[in-house]
Amino acid sequence: MSNVTVTTWSLEQTASSDLLPAITPGGDVRIVRSEAPSPEFSRFLYASVGGDIRWTDRLSWTYAQWQGFLDRPGVETWVAYDRGTPAGYVELDPQDDGVVEVSYFGLIPAFRGRRIGGHLLSHGVARAWDLGERWPGRPETKRVWLHTCSKDGEHAMDNYLRRGFKLFDTRVEEEPEVAAPGPWPGARAV
Repeated sequence: MSNVTVTTWSLEQTASSDLLPAITPGGDVRIVRSEAPSPEFSRFLYASVGGDIRWTDRLSWTYAQWQGFLDRPGVETWVAYDRGTPAGYVELDPQDDGVVEVSYFGLIPAFRGRRIGGHLLSHGVARAWDLGERWPGRPETKRVWLHTCSKDGEHAMDNYLRRGFKLFDTRVEEEPEVAAPGPWPGARAV
């Protein structure tokens, strides 16, 4: 098995005023919180968004692992729908001391390049900043952070920077090269 060099960038916002919202795309695009924790739906989103960019760390999770993660207080999944069809998602993972991680964010390949990503990221980050208002006992958000890497989509870093995130760490590591699990051959844009 060969290795591949992967660069991981960590970015943050330290005030809600750091967020620079994207323009709302035209058409029937809605963003809705998935309020009923569903391992099946979350795994579908994870595999559908990350299949072509080598998201593999959660593919081996059991149903119980998915459920355990989703049941944690403050974990939220916000889903973008284009004409009623899931187009992508943003997952928020609250941590200690008012920190919220955007643990996953992305679009299903057929929905990329339609200005949905900037809008979804803007919405998700705004929901990270007001997370404490929806979850009694959670502290006010003081910091929102995320990481992206050289395996992610070609526009990921630019989107994060345009939304007001600032780089705070860079790591370069060798990782075993893994095959992308999908999308399946012949998949096409809608």
